[in-house]
Amino acid sequence: MNEEKNPRKQYAVYIVICLVLLMVFNAIVMPKLTQAAVRDTDYSFFLDSLEEGNVKKVQIEDSEITFTVEEDGKEQAYSTVRIDDPDLVTRLHESGDVEFTGRLREQSPLRDFLLGWIIPIVGMFMLWNLLFKGLGKRMGGLGNAMSFGKSNAKIYVKAQTGKTFADVAGQDEAKEALAEIVDFLHNPDKYAEIGADLPKGALLVGPPGTGKTLLAQAVAGEAEVPFFSISGSEFVEMFVGMGAAKVRDLFSQATQKAPCIVFIDEIDTIGKKRDGQVGGNDEREQTLNQLLTEMDGFDGKKGVVILAATNRPESLDPALLRPGRFDRRIPVELPDLAGREAVLKVHAKKVKLTDNIDFNAIARATAGASGAELANIVNEAALRAVRSGRSAVNQSDLEESVEVVIAGYQRKNAVISQKEKEIIAYHEVGHALVAAMQKDSAPVHKITIIPRTSGALGYTMQVDEDEKFLMSREEALGKIATLTGGRSAEELVFNTCTTGASNDIEKATKLARAMVTRYGMSSKFDMVALETVNNQYLGGDTSLACSPETAAKIDEEVSSIVRNAHAKAVQILTDNLGKLHEIARFLLERETITGEEFMAILRREPALTI
Repeated sequence: MNEEKNPRKQYAVYIVICLVLLMVFNAIVMPKLTQAAVRDTDYSFFLDSLEEGNVKKVQIEDSEITFTVEEDGKEQAYSTVRIDDPDLVTRLHESGDVEFTGRLREQSPLRDFLLGWIIPIVGMFMLWNLLFKGLGKRMGGLGNAMSFGKSNAKIYVKAQTGKTFADVAGQDEAKEALAEIVDFLHNPDKYAEIGADLPKGALLVGPPGTGKTLLAQAVAGEAEVPFFSISGSEFVEMFVGMGAAKVRDLFSQATQKAPCIVFIDEIDTIGKKRDGQVGGNDEREQTLNQLLTEMDGFDGKKGVVILAATNRPESLDPALLRPGRFDRRIPVELPDLAGREAVLKVHAKKVKLTDNIDFNAIARATAGASGAELANIVNEAALRAVRSGRSAVNQSDLEESVEVVIAGYQRKNAVISQKEKEIIAYHEVGHALVAAMQKDSAPVHKITIIPRTSGALGYTMQVDEDEKFLMSREEALGKIATLTGGRSAEELVFNTCTTGASNDIEKATKLARAMVTRYGMSSKFDMVALETVNNQYLGGDTSLACSPETAAKIDEEVSSIVRNAHAKAVQILTDNLGKLHEIARFLLERETITGEEFMAILRREPALTI
């Protein structure tokens, strides 16, 4: 079924609407407006008013008499049907004060037709077009409807994206997978000789901020071919069939400019799984069906490559992911240690740096950061250098920018009482001391009690010396014990607990639950998956896949793990109580101490006794 509307039919609909509105106006509105100004009456009332001397003005027409009567000091116009009365003029003369005139209406059918129909139709049609143009600029929906299914894809020709693979760092595997597509676009004959077809589509999958769009632009820049860029949301329209029409127009343009690359960002907007209901015919499904048809319809040898990006691959329709449509699924994951260092160096080329910048130290402190976050860290460092009156970025600017991105800016004007400062200091030292006394914990990099805009009143930063991809059961238990170290220090020193451990409790509980339900690290349940991960690239929310009875046992096991870790943290702090007091006092005096200073005090002998 052809769902793209014909412009002639569209204009015919507008003309019919104008005619209907005009007829309604002439039939209903105009009589009411006229009636409000001139009242209809009978001829006898006209004669009575004339004899009483109340009539001031009279206008006699061929079939109607209009006269004005003074009532209560105000003039009111009346209209009556003219009757063949030979004495009418005599009566008007005898009344004395009446002004009367006569008018013979000229019969002009052409003039009446022009004034009553043509001019109003033209005026309403012009008003209609102006209205749609104005709404189109503000809403987009109606304006797009007037474009009759034209796609809004941005076209970059001959590497106008300005991006190449040199601008993409930390994604070597993804670049290697895409390099073959670039080579095919450059040398199609080499592949045609052996009978190989160009992959029709490649799906870039990964968390937000990892550079999926940048990779697509780099492929177009390397291949030096036209690059069509459009978002999946631009296919969604308020009018049925417009999304499918835009898909047809996009592929028609791409075929004309082949070889080229078509990039659809956030394809999950239109590519979600179909619900399978009989008779489903909504706009999104029509758009998806048209996309599937178009991807089957064009010839791979022509050099049209479809690149798409999403961070929700599990929601895509299986028909979209099969070979012959999206032949390749390219993961664009968070960069590793070497990748983060490379990303920092790429973005650091845009700013002035001092000598001896250690990008490896910054990369180790930003485990789990995306490319966009690393770019933001470099930019924050440049802004901090400007605020400090320096012309180049130094190592301290980069280190502070890491903390800004993680925990927010320093709250320099925050007023915290001395008692609360002591609690915060002991809390943070409790974390650091428990971590340092365990062999499976990352080294302490920094301890601070300066509050941040994220709501943290202080924090302890740990940085692994090497990149880690696995976590052992001992490391997980040690991390939970470290998270409970802050609350344990409060209980030991102040014999109470505060709300400052709320975030620690949440993290510890989440990790303990993952050990039981996903990692198979529980002796009670062994290697049984009791929880599934939803949207792994968007927060990784989980849902239980077990009975209510099993869920209750899971809660008991999680509580047991956290309880044992808490007891372990209390024991470590009790055995090192002197060092706890000594380091906490030093932290209260300095507010911020480095990992080297912390370890120097910890190794100092003998320990301070209180």
